[in-house]
Amino acid sequence: MGIFACFLNGLFEVVCAFFGDWIRRHTPRAAMLSALAGIAITFIAMGFVFQIFASPATALVPMLLILFAYAARLRLPGRIPAGLVAVLVGIGLGWLNRGPGSDLGLNGSATAALGFHLPVLMPGRLFSMLTTLTGWQYLSVIFPMGLFNVLGALQNLESAEAAGDRFETRSSLLVNGVCSIIGALFGSAFPTTIYIGHPGWKAMGARSGYSVLNGGAIMLVCMLGGMGLVLRLVPIEAALGILLWIGLIMTAQAFQTVPKPHTLAVGLGLIPALSAWALLLIETSLRAAGHTLYEIAPKFGGNLYIHGVIALSQGFMLTSMILAAILAQVIDSKFAKAAAWCGAATLFSMTGVIHAYDLTPAGVVNKFGWAAAPLFALAYALGGLCLVALHFYGRDNPPGRVLVQGRGGNEGEVMAK
Repeated sequence: MGIFACFLNGLFEVVCAFFGDWIRRHTPRAAMLSALAGIAITFIAMGFVFQIFASPATALVPMLLILFAYAARLRLPGRIPAGLVAVLVGIGLGWLNRGPGSDLGLNGSATAALGFHLPVLMPGRLFSMLTTLTGWQYLSVIFPMGLFNVLGALQNLESAEAAGDRFETRSSLLVNGVCSIIGALFGSAFPTTIYIGHPGWKAMGARSGYSVLNGGAIMLVCMLGGMGLVLRLVPIEAALGILLWIGLIMTAQAFQTVPKPHTLAVGLGLIPALSAWALLLIETSLRAAGHTLYEIAPKFGGNLYIHGVIALSQGFMLTSMILAAILAQVIDSKFAKAAAWCGAATLFSMTGVIHAYDLTPAGVVNKFGWAAAPLFALAYALGGLCLVALHFYGRDNPPGRVLVQGRGGNEGEVMAK
């Protein structure tokens, strides 16, 4: 099923490659980058920050070294990468904290998979899914996930351009989609995506060679079966400071590279990701206490509007883009374009791509189908009508001259918008 979803995801991205430039042209940069910034400050940075401060003996010093080196733009002797030094320090601290005589990873469980494992072409299972209804019945789930993957790719391309590097949208999405298709033919259930955090990696000194080395190193580790050994030898806490730095850079970029009035829209766009992060914390805490959200939700009452948290978290990446785009267009007095974004929000709410959910004993479940979130759809539709009215009002009342009273009693004219 995962292979089937990966294959369709790749096909969807290939098709969207021919429309990606149009989407980017009609989407304010604030909308693109605010969604990425929301992911960066929550799912990339915050969880790892907690993990760093939970293991200060191993993780805190590497984090500080990374912040010191990259914030001050320090060049170490011999052009040694500061991130490498920080990770090596973290590895040393991790080994010391394990105590004398501790196992450094050369045990049976860590080395059992060592060998040479070539990818195996296995199209049979995929084609069997394509010719039956088993997989197609999940299209209502696969399509929205493919949509989010494409939007994430477009956001990362926009982030790279904001950092000074423009990559062609069509070729980027085409390669992305084709690689997902090839991966599915080799049994991969994980579609590829354009790498997140471009401005952060660039600020750390990475160039195109970094991507080649990164992909090559991971490929070798996987083909040699060495992932278990690497995880035993290298404490994950040693490298978490790098991810914190990436999250900070991406969040800062969202505010620094948009027109100054649009920073308000970026702030609004952060809220859906914060809601998704809050829901993750709530659900994790409840499970640890032996309860479920389905069981506890009716007891929250007015202390925590849990249904609002859930609704805002569903499709949060798309909701972030939409809310930020609406506000950015309104700031520029482009009410017709803002109304079009409200129309898109209405459609996505009606089909369940955003805001719609069912709360079940198994947790929050996506709810796709017509009229999935009708109240949200109605609210966005009414908002769109208000914006249409403002558009016609502005057209009938163009910027004019307003008579003002000067300090000396003289009258003058100024342009008023």
